[in-house]
Amino acid sequence: MPTPTAPGLVLSPDAQVADDVQFGANVVVHGGTVIGAGVVIQDGVILGKPPRLAPTSATVAPVDEPLVIEAGASICAQAIVFAGARIGEGAIIGDQSYVRERTVVGARSLVGRATCVDNDVVIGERVRLQSGVYITAFSVIEDDVFVGPRAMTTNDNTMARRGPHDDLVGATLRRACRIGGGAILTPGVEIGEEAYIAAGSVVTNHVPARGVVIGVPGRVVRYVEDIDLLESDRG
Repeated sequence: MPTPTAPGLVLSPDAQVADDVQFGANVVVHGGTVIGAGVVIQDGVILGKPPRLAPTSATVAPVDEPLVIEAGASICAQAIVFAGARIGEGAIIGDQSYVRERTVVGARSLVGRATCVDNDVVIGERVRLQSGVYITAFSVIEDDVFVGPRAMTTNDNTMARRGPHDDLVGATLRRACRIGGGAILTPGVEIGEEAYIAAGSVVTNHVPARGVVIGVPGRVVRYVEDIDLLESDRG
């Protein structure tokens, strides 16, 4: 357990914190939180926050697990990470962003400044969510996906008029697809592997692997060429 010398640090006595964790000022660490070796926690961060749900919330599952932050991750200034989340090794959670309960952020992924990741989301490794992105509950993002600034996903076709058989369904972003800034993905759409969604597009249907989508509503206009695939970029 590190010596709590950072000004304003509120550290629960039952948090598990590696000896070399670095704390900024005015950090709050709730009970049960697990913080691995070499983690950096910047000013004003709140870790392990219990969720407070609205009476009409569709999320009713209890939070039984603690927040776990794996080795080498960085939680930047004024970010909030809820109890039940897991932040992978070397991941970065940007300034003023939040990550909610039962969400997994994979190793070496980036959650950009002021980005919101709702509950029950799975984010793979080496994913890049740029500033101001909104990832709705029950979404899946596979490895090596890029999501541009202010892009958003949605999960409720009824817009809060759901019946007993209307489930919330987020988007599924397959490996290495790319989502341009300001794009909107409607509930339940699947973006295929290595697909490309142009900035500002509104995607209302599934997109095939390597499909290039442009427009409102978005339409497939061509396919990503071999030279533009992730493996080609990595050489």
